[in-house]
Amino acid sequence: MKRSGISRVDPASFIKANLPISPVLSIPEILLHTAGPASGLWRLAGRREADAPPYWAYPWAGGIVLARHLLDWPEMVAGRRVLDLGAGSGLVAIAAAKAGAATVMAVDVDANAIAAISLNATINDVTISAVAADILDAPPPEAADLLVVGDLFYDPSLALRVMTFLRLCQASGIEVLIGDPERAYLPHRELRRISTRAVTDFGAANSGGAVQAGVFSLS
Repeated sequence: MKRSGISRVDPASFIKANLPISPVLSIPEILLHTAGPASGLWRLAGRREADAPPYWAYPWAGGIVLARHLLDWPEMVAGRRVLDLGAGSGLVAIAAAKAGAATVMAVDVDANAIAAISLNATINDVTISAVAADILDAPPPEAADLLVVGDLFYDPSLALRVMTFLRLCQASGIEVLIGDPERAYLPHRELRRISTRAVTDFGAANSGGAVQAGVFSLS
């Protein structure tokens, strides 16, 4: 089947063939299928070559700092039910599972991300339930004790939706942890900083790829 002149491909087969497996910088205990310059992601995304690459194909600073935090402090997730919102590659979800979470669900709006999460969970020998959905207008999830969020504050309208949802989750008794390199729309006044770490970030080429990223809770 073709759409707008672009052939549709199977996401899992494409990822396995074109995104090599490599350890995450700062988190060598986690392996991910990660895109490179010749991956041709535009073909999988159903876009044109000049379009921006999909977020899920790269580890970003917020996810890296949050995943590292969970691995360093496994007591934060051990035995708990974790939901990774906007999970992308599944990096934070995988870290939660490795740190001893009872169950882990990864949610993302991009179906290709869900395929990547399933593959990445397999190569890291963890079990993750991956769901393609936009849950920001839904009630707080009943099957979660801890909500983890990496790199979702890059757009003003999305940031508002995310914070509204996180507040509802907090009010229902769900703990929230956020990882972010302090992008423009991170609501600092509503957060409490837990830790800061220098990590790599795909979008920080002008700074040599390194940024100061923080782990935050809701205040």
